[in-house]
Amino acid sequence: MIRRAFLQGAAALAMLSSVAGASRAGDATKAQPRIGQEGMSKDIVMLHGASAGGWCFDTFREVFEGEGWTVHTPDLIGHGRDKEGADQKLVGVGLADYRAEFASVLGKLPPQPVLLGHSMGALFAQQLAASGRARALILVSPAPRAGILPSSDSEKDLSQSLMGIASFWKAVIDPDFDLACFYSLNRVPKDRQRAVFDKFGPESGLAYFEMFFWMLDEKRAAAVDTAAVRCPVLCLSGTDDNLVSLVTARATALPYRDAQFWEEAGHGHMLLVEPGADGIARRIAAWIPV
Repeated sequence: MIRRAFLQGAAALAMLSSVAGASRAGDATKAQPRIGQEGMSKDIVMLHGASAGGWCFDTFREVFEGEGWTVHTPDLIGHGRDKEGADQKLVGVGLADYRAEFASVLGKLPPQPVLLGHSMGALFAQQLAASGRARALILVSPAPRAGILPSSDSEKDLSQSLMGIASFWKAVIDPDFDLACFYSLNRVPKDRQRAVFDKFGPESGLAYFEMFFWMLDEKRAAAVDTAAVRCPVLCLSGTDDNLVSLVTARATALPYRDAQFWEEAGHGHMLLVEPGADGIARRIAAWIPV
């Protein structure tokens, strides 16, 4: 039961992560960068979550490209199009490794793009925004950073379950379909759940340890210097998210001086691929300062 509960959370956290180096990214749009009203390029980088890949932003990509944005949705090592052999590639890979991959992608783009992160990708987006790498920050169903304690029963169950897995931080965790359907795919139509799940892949146990047990992590890999984030922040979360509660999502947004919080009624953790995702994307695009 312990292992089943852990896989339940791990599969549900299927959206947490960062992005891969430019050699794997290959997924930025081919169009030339557009220029916004203030002379800044209209580049937006979307960070996928654990076990996922840039594919989860397909609907958002279509909307943003239609609004004249250059969209970048790279895959992390062992994720998305690079998930073959992930059971070996992801052993010992931690949050700092993921963040470094994403920083490498940013280094090849015009300065200060818009950053949009989903779940654990939102953690990396915050960390990079704190170093002045973003002109606007969008946090979708954000996984908790260091300092934010679990606020719901499901969040607490996940942390407790992890403690029941011997040396889980050395393992690579596979998602489970039934459990993902409860935690992260609960608002995806049932006839589409399998197709979405089949795109998921394994995730690093070390990354989970550094995020959920931040109080034991000497490297503080999940820490964010929130006071250093100077750009506008938008945080949004589904009211039916069984993985990251509204309380946790609000705690994520709370320290930011220039932040808005949107509750997305009837949406779950994977609102990026749920019905209505295009409408959410249009509202986000309209919010971004240009």
